[in-house]
Amino acid sequence: MTNDHSNPLMQVSPATPGWLKPLRTAAAARYGQLGLPKLRTEAWKFTNLKVLETLAVKPASSGEAHPDLPAALAELDACRILIVDGKVVDHGTLPDGVEAAGLDADAPDWVRETVGTIASIENHPFTALNTAQFDGGIALRVARGKSVETPIHLVHLSTAGATDEAEISHPRVLVIVEDGAILDLVESHQGTGAYIRNTVTEVSVGADAKLGHYKLQADSREAFHVAMTAVTTKGKSSYDNFALSTGSRLARNEVRGHLGGQHIDYHVNGAYMATGDQHLDTSTFIDHAEPNCTSHELYKGVLLENGHGVFQGKILVRPDAQKTDGYQMNRALLLSPTAEINSKPELEIYADDVKCSHGATVGELEDDQLFYLLARGVPRDRARAILVAAYVDEAIDTIDREPVREAFRAVASEWMTHHVAAVG
Repeated sequence: MTNDHSNPLMQVSPATPGWLKPLRTAAAARYGQLGLPKLRTEAWKFTNLKVLETLAVKPASSGEAHPDLPAALAELDACRILIVDGKVVDHGTLPDGVEAAGLDADAPDWVRETVGTIASIENHPFTALNTAQFDGGIALRVARGKSVETPIHLVHLSTAGATDEAEISHPRVLVIVEDGAILDLVESHQGTGAYIRNTVTEVSVGADAKLGHYKLQADSREAFHVAMTAVTTKGKSSYDNFALSTGSRLARNEVRGHLGGQHIDYHVNGAYMATGDQHLDTSTFIDHAEPNCTSHELYKGVLLENGHGVFQGKILVRPDAQKTDGYQMNRALLLSPTAEINSKPELEIYADDVKCSHGATVGELEDDQLFYLLARGVPRDRARAILVAAYVDEAIDTIDREPVREAFRAVASEWMTHHVAAVG
């Protein structure tokens, strides 16, 4: 069944366990009310989704799964969970202290009680669509006080291949890190052909817990990637998020965090690198609800040819959130005269004892730095790649775990070699 004009992208409803029916019903109704965001929708004013209204769409049907991971990620020592077209096909042997469960009729109480409570459907149509349509998915829980040494790597793969219709899937992930626990979670997104991947990830970080959450979006250049990561944190916890976006025709990566305790350290950083006619949209929201918390946000963009980048970031400081320390910055590097960036950093502050700053910069490669390398015999294309890599490294350096940091640095470096050097 393909989409209709009244409910674009809505497909035949999947089989629904009893515990999930009220949530699905409410989500389907809400998506029916909201529909696809238009340009007049403030949160989507820079991202035109008109192409999705006329796109021929069908539900994803899993084909043969052969993920071709970037070498740096393939070599990363991690427990890999393969999610093909939204469904888990393999999760290997999980590290000690980590429990996995499905989002089906056999879901345990801790899954049933949490799914849908972190990611809101109220003003987020794609979250509503995912909630109404997801088929499969996975929930992970790290036991209280458990420090997990081996990262978990969620490998998201789409297998559309050559087709006249775009295949749509709705991966759903729930991650609960209980009080005092520590985990590193890596996710990568890849695929072949034309597809729409609409992912929702709900994250709960307990008191004194720590989660490193690192994402590579390297989808097919024919793909549409929409992702919502909704995070709730408790006192004295740490959440470190990094997203590297290089793939897809159009992508929207949204991260929304609620700081619901004191002395929380919350980081959301990333880099987006677009070429051709790619459109890469980053949207963040940080809700400082309690005092004495710190948030840090740095995104860097590299835009070539007709590449279009979007950054929208908002920090909300509520009246009780005194002693908030919030930093937000978006920097974009335009390497072609036709590249474009729309940047909208925003602060909304209702407390008076805070230290918050935000900003955005747009620039080109500095001639003096390029001349310095050329004067020392470095070929022009290589010199450009070196300078752009150094620029992006400032964002990549925010990744807390060294093996993951170096893996992402290698992925970014490979992109520079193929794209920046090639236009030198």
